[in-house]
Amino acid sequence: MTQTSGGTTKVPRKPPADVATDGRASPLRRLSRFYREVVAELRKVIWPTRKELITYTTVVVVFVSIIVAIVAGLDLGFAKIVLIVFG
Repeated sequence: MTQTSGGTTKVPRKPPADVATDGRASPLRRLSRFYREVVAELRKVIWPTRKELITYTTVVVVFVSIIVAIVAGLDLGFAKIVLIVFG
């Protein structure tokens, strides 16, 4: 143990067993840890109910359809204007 000026003691830390001598974990252990962390995060997710999912999907489809119609209308209008000006 090492004594510091404040009177507290510090214990030198040993690297975890899965860490190589250069300070990095093996690729298989890193992949395993990543998978465990992903599963842990997915368990925290509040999944929508079937009714909510249908509602959200309908809202998105309607919104995208409206935006597509607007963009298509603008494209058609600009195409006609370009044909009139340069045609």
